Amino acid sequence: MLKPALTLAAALMLAAPAMAQDYTLRAVANSNENDEDYDGLQVFKSHVEAASNGAIAVEIFMGTQLCSNGAECLQGVADGSIDVYISTSDGAAGLFPYLQVLDLPYIMADDRVAERVLSGDFTRTLRDMALADSGDMLRLMTIGNTGGWRNFANTERRIQTPADLSGLKMRTVVADLPQELVRALDASPTPIPWAELFTSLQTNVVEGTANGITDIMSMRFPEAGLQYLTLDGHAYMGAMWWMSNETFMAMPEDMRAIVVDGFYQLQQATFASPKRKSIAAYEEFTAGGGEVYVPTAEERAAFTEAAAPVYDWFTGSVDGGEEILATFREAVSQAETELADERARDIQ
Repeated sequence: MLKPALTLAAALMLAAPAMAQDYTLRAVANSNENDEDYDGLQVFKSHVEAASNGAIAVEIFMGTQLCSNGAECLQGVADGSIDVYISTSDGAAGLFPYLQVLDLPYIMADDRVAERVLSGDFTRTLRDMALADSGDMLRLMTIGNTGGWRNFANTERRIQTPADLSGLKMRTVVADLPQELVRALDASPTPIPWAELFTSLQTNVVEGTANGITDIMSMRFPEAGLQYLTLDGHAYMGAMWWMSNETFMAMPEDMRAIVVDGFYQLQQATFASPKRKSIAAYEEFTAGGGEVYVPTAEERAAFTEAAAPVYDWFTGSVDGGEEILATFREAVSQAETELADERARDIQ
């Protein structure tokens, strides 16, 4: 039996109203609950709601409940019907073409470099540019990851050198840059919606694609004949997390700080999630007869050289492309220098 004091305290707790929810953030990801995006949103929701003592509530909408593609969803953020949205760079390239800089091949070498760059001032530079170009409506909160690294995969043969891609029909998104890369490697770019890729591989409409292993296995592409995977790591699959700037700036500074910290937690979760999930995905791929090939340093250099026309296309076709590419390369170089120094100290 409860003591009287404890009984009274329990009654008061039950009678007291929960802290009012002053802000409700509607967060959208056009993926599913098996995706890194969902992992990140769960971490964001947990942090923001707890740190704000319930003053901020986060509602998560996966899939196409509120909007169906990058242009539509970003318009929703701009007009206030959506508060938070994740896009890939190609999903936002229609509004901000310079964001394609993150898809330029073979610039960032590994996860440590990518994570250092995307956690630093380069992301703030992109944020300032996007705010200016959207009339202060679209705020880039952070850049995480959504699927690891893009690698070439196909149904026909091992891709060991750029010449091995020659003539292959490669699926791309509708954005210009991925198509330019495929052309530079003497393959045939074929824009195919993601939902149609399995059938397109199965029926030989396309013979290859560029995806991370978690996406390949979650979509069961080996069952459509995809058996060859080359870990060239030509592009980091960056995830751009947008927020309505009006919603963000309407919050007091203490609430804005909680939201910013929440996006940091989200970013770290999405950095980690593909690494963990890829372990089982690679095991499943090879167990089913798939072949994984890792290019040598010389072969990787050949891919980089073959992709050179893509950089020329970017700087010549994208307004401000030369400047943002130089800023990106500088951020990568600084990250590499810092990491080399840290590694040298850590191994002593």
